[in-house]
Amino acid sequence: MASKVSCLYVLTVVCWASALWYLSITRPTSSYTGHRHFNTISIARKNVSFGNIRTRPINPHSFDFLINEPNKCEKSIPFLVILISTTHKEFDARQAIRETWGDENNFKGIKIATLFLLGKNADPVLNQMVEQESQIFHDIIVENFIDSYHNLTLKTLMGMRWVATFCSKAKYVMKTDSDIFVNMDNLIYKLLKPNTKPRRRYFTGYVINGGPIRDVRSKWYMPRDLYPDSNYPPFCSGTGYIFSADVAELIYKTSLHTRLLHLEDVYVGLCLRKLGIHPFQNSGFNHWKMAYSLCRYRRVITVHQITPEEMHRIWNDMSSKKHLRC
Repeated sequence: MASKVSCLYVLTVVCWASALWYLSITRPTSSYTGHRHFNTISIARKNVSFGNIRTRPINPHSFDFLINEPNKCEKSIPFLVILISTTHKEFDARQAIRETWGDENNFKGIKIATLFLLGKNADPVLNQMVEQESQIFHDIIVENFIDSYHNLTLKTLMGMRWVATFCSKAKYVMKTDSDIFVNMDNLIYKLLKPNTKPRRRYFTGYVINGGPIRDVRSKWYMPRDLYPDSNYPPFCSGTGYIFSADVAELIYKTSLHTRLLHLEDVYVGLCLRKLGIHPFQNSGFNHWKMAYSLCRYRRVITVHQITPEEMHRIWNDMSSKKHLRC
């Protein structure tokens, strides 16, 4: 007999398929009405006076949690928290991650907490579907900013805030995207090494040294009035980076006094520069698509632009062919 979770999962898939068909029909955009059923946690706001006006945040991140998992770290402290940036329609990608490298039970004796990060959608149907998904899997957090490409920075800051507030004793945090395959064996045992003393003020990934693109046609266009300098500080590609958990609170608090930029990875680099933290280059983090080869994928930590179907294939190969030598 199918388990209760399996039944709920099948029901969720059916609901997603029906809703996505419904959403494909052109219709007016509805306003967001999902507040009533969400858990809300308000940010405490201090009174502003002339005495503290110089320290008043310029980027206060004054958003509420609409969906939250505040007790996820209560029973045991995670060795690794994985924060995955995703969008409402990417249910297949989230489910593929849950069933492969993001499964919290993959490593016995090593506590892993996996969370998907979202803002709110303009369509109430999608918000309700994500809420139902959250009730089944308990691995989603949402704040009440609009979910969009230009708000990716807010999404990452939400994850930093969550770690600092609800899971500050974790050892490490990974931020990545829903189209990334993560070689967890290499990440856990070769990079983070659970049997060694946890690092502090640590940040690593694929380090980029570049400058702003002024071409308005570019996806990464940066207006001169928003960022006048000709170079960015070194930053790690947002497709995947690792940091010690103490850095989450440092970045979040620094962001409150740092002008917001829409390029999430660049913005995190700006916060790191203010903190005097230098990201370490690690060639195992790939921010591009690699042609599939079991031997090649065994040597890396992340690979970009992986579909849910490819994720299952890669994971199955790595799990079932460990005896094969490269």
